[in-house]
Amino acid sequence: MSGADQHCQSLASAAGAGARTWRAYLSTQAKDGVPVANARDRIGSGQWHNAKGVQIGRDVNDLHSAANNINKQTALDEKGAVVAGRGDTPNRHDILTGTRADGTAFSPNDPDLTCGNWTRSGAEGAVIVGHHDKTGPTTDPWATSWNSSHQSRGGCSLAALKGTGGDGLLYCFAAQ
Repeated sequence: MSGADQHCQSLASAAGAGARTWRAYLSTQAKDGVPVANARDRIGSGQWHNAKGVQIGRDVNDLHSAANNINKQTALDEKGAVVAGRGDTPNRHDILTGTRADGTAFSPNDPDLTCGNWTRSGAEGAVIVGHHDKTGPTTDPWATSWNSSHQSRGGCSLAALKGTGGDGLLYCFAAQ
């Protein structure tokens, strides 16, 4: 995950926000010698604001509740631009997380849901993604979850991620 954290730090630096520590919102499963990491624990206790200063979560519990303010208009990229979502071309609403809705990692007994703890980029494996626009094929909670909507289809390659409406994007949070 250090590479994902470095990516988030680089994006923040390029946008003029690099003075803080940025972390990718990712979980790891306790598999193959990799210790468990919960996405919710990696980002601190909050509060968090988007690139335009709009609060998306006041604390870690709020962020993982129905009260969070993550949606298409607030889940902006590092430059403050809206990310294309369901109904846009191309749809980029699948955001990599590898986590459950409460921000915790899946069990080591579960199938691989983190593309091999973020080491695979090919046809093997799967990853859990969330929908930054909270829009899915139904209004069920899983379909509209910002951090735990469904598995990637057909592997961990960029082509597989695009096949379900993704682009290999991450949520980046300033650690609080």
